[in-house]
Amino acid sequence: MSFLYSDKWKQSALMGLLVLSLGVSACDSAGSSEPTAKQAEKSAAGQKAAQNAAIVTPEGVTLQERFKAPKGFERTPAEPGSFAAFLRGLKLKPDGSVVHLFDGREKNKPGVYEAVVDIPIGTRDLHQCADAVMLLRAQYLFDRKQYGEIHFNFVNGFKADYSKWMNGYRIKMNGNEASWVKNGSADNSQEGFRKFMDVVFAYAGTLSLEKELIPVKKSEVKPGDVFIIGGSPGHAVIVVDTAVNKSTGETLFMLAQSYTPAQETQILVNPANPAQSPWYTLKEGGGLKTPEWEFGENSLRRFQGN
Repeated sequence: MSFLYSDKWKQSALMGLLVLSLGVSACDSAGSSEPTAKQAEKSAAGQKAAQNAAIVTPEGVTLQERFKAPKGFERTPAEPGSFAAFLRGLKLKPDGSVVHLFDGREKNKPGVYEAVVDIPIGTRDLHQCADAVMLLRAQYLFDRKQYGEIHFNFVNGFKADYSKWMNGYRIKMNGNEASWVKNGSADNSQEGFRKFMDVVFAYAGTLSLEKELIPVKKSEVKPGDVFIIGGSPGHAVIVVDTAVNKSTGETLFMLAQSYTPAQETQILVNPANPAQSPWYTLKEGGGLKTPEWEFGENSLRRFQGN
């Protein structure tokens, strides 16, 4: 799995496209960075370090290596090559790393995340909440050479297929209308793939992604599922791991998100249970409260084929 830098252009792409922009993901602002952001984050991390010390392995490089299942739980099975295995293998930045925004500033909000996923996001305000979810799914399919399955709908309903992009077709926007034109060379590189995803990020969002995903019951949650509320603002977080207590049947899950302004993907803290963080407890008959968003009861969705 490899993630390469790719230039972003979401701000300029959305200018003048009022109909599209109304549906593109726009989570509440994370706020500007201040000089004390890193100190505040380290302070918050230090306060809870002893609480979940049995779960966190600071030297762990991947998600699975960094976070153990809580006592009495074990990770649910994941077939080699599955989306679940891909997510568990995500590379994390060193323990204690701070989330950075697209412009290099630090995220000035402590107590939100346990770790930072090591995925370049570019230097423009593009990689937000739904974008991070779509990138993880698309990168998984790209790495497995399942190019025909990489496609996302724009807010206006246009279907963007990577299989056309890789063969030299490009997307032309005319107001709120999108069409394919053959004006590029065939390109199936990682860099070319990320350029395709830049276009998807510019014209898709929580509103369009929610419509593409399949509703599922929370009791059936598995890695790769998405808690999502479409709109402007809207938000989306992705389930990156699950664990089960075989004696009680209780299920736990772990979440990742990006936010706005565009920022690095982060593994979320469980504010309701610091000793169990970053694992969340599955509760029927209620919503899901994360550090920066609260989801309703019926907000869990699944990608086709996951």
